[in-house]
Amino acid sequence: MKYRQLGSSSLSVSEISLGSWLTYGVGVERERAIQCVHHALELGINFIDTANVYGKGAAETLLGEALSGIPRDSYVLATKLFAPMSDTDRGLSRAQVFKQLDASLKRLRTDYIDLYQCHRYDEQTPLQETMSALTEVVKQGKVRYLGFSEWPPQQIADSLALANVEHFVSSQPQYSMLWRRPEEKVMPLCKANGISQIVWSPLAQGVLSGKYAPGAQLPPNSRATSPEMSGFISNWLRPEILGAVEQLKPLAREANGTMSQFALAWVLREANVASAIVGASKPEQLDDNVKASGLHIDPALFTRADQILSEVVQHARRVA
Repeated sequence: MKYRQLGSSSLSVSEISLGSWLTYGVGVERERAIQCVHHALELGINFIDTANVYGKGAAETLLGEALSGIPRDSYVLATKLFAPMSDTDRGLSRAQVFKQLDASLKRLRTDYIDLYQCHRYDEQTPLQETMSALTEVVKQGKVRYLGFSEWPPQQIADSLALANVEHFVSSQPQYSMLWRRPEEKVMPLCKANGISQIVWSPLAQGVLSGKYAPGAQLPPNSRATSPEMSGFISNWLRPEILGAVEQLKPLAREANGTMSQFALAWVLREANVASAIVGASKPEQLDDNVKASGLHIDPALFTRADQILSEVVQHARRVA
């Protein structure tokens, strides 16, 4: 496993990280989820990402159990706040920052969060209020560093312009061979300001693993057939997208890698990406994914892949 510095922080994170959206505490049985977490650590994954809203606290609770007894300084733990946790609890107000952080700490069974992220931008709360509250929890020692997910470029810039507050070290956008929207504005802004990307859905919900063949039945026991996990994959299962992804298979073979490794290595070719977040419902899935770290692939193969996907990347941007 290779590691990269997370923005301007002192954190060193594994190039492949473990996520928990739609899986732990929700779509994956408890014992198998714990096995996935432990196996990830064995493979050198030191960065684990979650959010308070995943399973309305269930993912954090599961991770708290799985990580219990493991030396706290051996892994980097990230969580998020913003989304509704009840009819009255949502957003990035000062009160919510304090309330949701304490609840996350309790569920995760830890005294501090390495990376506390604003899951989305809060139009209802003044930015100064949010950043001041986040700065307070950093000074209290409950949080080490701050990040955001899917913020518009203008709001990122506005946060950087504030004085006497802690600034963000990470951005968590959707980014993959099929979804390249961050490249235009977010990545250049972040590069110039010491902010790394930790990207979610680098395999486009598993479609870039090549498991979903065009015109074929969906594989049993896959994300696409899971009632708990299938809600976000439908846009990627369009025939034209699956057909284009199928054409990538010879390129992956030429690179001496699997489709997943090829797609993850494509994401990691970008120096501003510190880590690619993968989900795993089975421990063995991680064995394949971690081999993308440090994998050297001829850039010409990536150029050919971009040409193959050019039409569906544009299409995906319109519909997703």
